Amino acid sequence: MKKIGLIFIALIFTNISYSYANDQVELASYLSYLPKGTDLSILVETVEKKPTTLISYQSDQFKQPASVQKLITALAAELELGADFRFVTRLQTNGKINNKQLKGDLIIQMSGDPTFTRRNLNEMLTVLKLKGIDKITGNIIIDSSVFMGHDKASGWSWNNLTSCYNTAPSAIIIDGNCFYAGILPAQKIGEKATTSVSPIYPVNLTSNIITIRNKSESLVDKYCELNVVASEKNKYHLTGCVKYSKQKSYLKFAVIDGFDYLSSILKTELAQKKINFTGRIFETKEPITKSLVPLAINQSAPLSELLTTMLKKSHNLIADTVYRTIGAHYFDVPGTWQNSSDAIKAILLQKANIDLANAVIVDGSGLSRLNLIDADKLMQVLQYIAANNDTLKIVEMLPIAGIDGTLQYRRSFSNNELKSIIYAKTGYLEGNYNLAGFLKTNQNQYIAFIQFISGYNHLNNENEPKNSAIVKFEKEFYRNLLKENKTD
Repeated sequence: MKKIGLIFIALIFTNISYSYANDQVELASYLSYLPKGTDLSILVETVEKKPTTLISYQSDQFKQPASVQKLITALAAELELGADFRFVTRLQTNGKINNKQLKGDLIIQMSGDPTFTRRNLNEMLTVLKLKGIDKITGNIIIDSSVFMGHDKASGWSWNNLTSCYNTAPSAIIIDGNCFYAGILPAQKIGEKATTSVSPIYPVNLTSNIITIRNKSESLVDKYCELNVVASEKNKYHLTGCVKYSKQKSYLKFAVIDGFDYLSSILKTELAQKKINFTGRIFETKEPITKSLVPLAINQSAPLSELLTTMLKKSHNLIADTVYRTIGAHYFDVPGTWQNSSDAIKAILLQKANIDLANAVIVDGSGLSRLNLIDADKLMQVLQYIAANNDTLKIVEMLPIAGIDGTLQYRRSFSNNELKSIIYAKTGYLEGNYNLAGFLKTNQNQYIAFIQFISGYNHLNNENEPKNSAIVKFEKEFYRNLLKENKTD
C-alpha cells in the first residue's frame, strides 16, 4: 500500500515537472530577449466557465503588481460602491441666514473627491451669493473626517512624494493638489536659472538652480541633479542643475499641505465674490454629528467614469481616494489604508469568491512596493471581470492597444496586428514591467493573460531605448499567442 502511494506521488510530481519544463521550453525563445537576471511570471487562460490554462510559468510567485493593482481596486469599487456612486462635497452651516449674513459657521464637508476643482468651489460660493449671503460672521470649518491616519501609504518611495503622480489622497483635494512651475535656464553657463509659478497657485517657490552645458566632461556637472525640498505651508526650494536651453521647461509638483492650499484658494474666491469673512479657517477630523443646514452641493462624475479614467490613464489619485472610500463605506468608519485593505479582501471573498487573504494589498494605485500578489490570484480577478462584464463593463475601461490610454503608444502593440485587440492594464515601477488583461481573438472571444516582469535592468546601450528588450519580448510573445489561438 505504501509503495502504491509513493508511485502515485511520484507520478504527480513527474506531471508537474513535465508541465513546468514544457512552459520553460516554450518561453525560452522569448526569455532570450530579456537581459540576464530578469525574472518572469506568465499566466494565460481561456475565458469560459471552465477555463483552460494555455501557459503557466512561475504563476504562483509573489510579485509587485504596480499599477496592475488598479484592477483589484476597480472590481472592489464596482461591487461595493456601485457604478452610480459619486463623491459629494457639501457646504453646510450650523447657523442661519439673516439680513444678508450667515450667522454661524460655514462647514465645508470634503469627501476626498479627486476631481474637485477651483471652478467647482467657485460655483458653490456662487450659490451662497444667490442665497443673499454677503458676510459670514462665524468661522469656516473644513471637515476632513472621511479619512483618518496618514495620507501617504506605506512603501511609497520618499523621493517621489513631491511628484504629481504621487499626490497624497487626502480628504482635502482641489485641482488634483498639483501645480506647475517653470524653469528657464540662464543665458550664460554657471549662472542661476529663473524659476516661476503662476500666482493662481498659493505656494512659495524659491530656487538656486545652476545652468550647465548640454555636454560636459565635468563630473560635478554629470552628477548635479535637480532636487526639490518641500516644507510646511507649501514652501518649495529647488536646487541642483539644469542643462542650457532657450526653452522654458515645466515641472509638476504635488501639494504637500492640502489644508493650507484650500484655505488660501478659499480666501481668494470669497474676496472675488465679495463675501466678507474675518473669522478663522480650521480643519476638523472629528465628524460633525449635529444637525446642519445644507447650503450648496457638488457631485463628481459617477464611479464608472472615474474608474475609466483611472484605468485608461493609470490615475493614481483616483485609485487611492476610491480605495480609502471603500474602507470607509464598508465599515462605516473613517477610511484608513488598513481598513480599506481588509474591506477589499472581504468584499472580493463575499461577492466574487476570490480569496486574497495571502496577498499584500497596501494601496489602491500600486505605488507601494509592499504590495504583493501572484498571477494565479490575479487571474481570478480577470476571470470574474470577464464573466460579469455585462454588468461591470470593466473590460471596456481598460487601455486598448494602439487606441487609447497607456497602451496608445506602446511600441509593442501600436503598429502591428495586435493593435485594437489587446485590452490591458499596464503596471510600471522601476524594474517592473507588468501587463494584465485580455486578448480578443478573431471570433470575439477573450484570452486572459498576466505578465509580471521584475528585476529588469536594461542594457546600457545608448543606441536603444531602455525598454527595447521589453518591446521585443511583448511583440513576439503576444503575436504568437494570437496566431496560435486564431481559428478559421
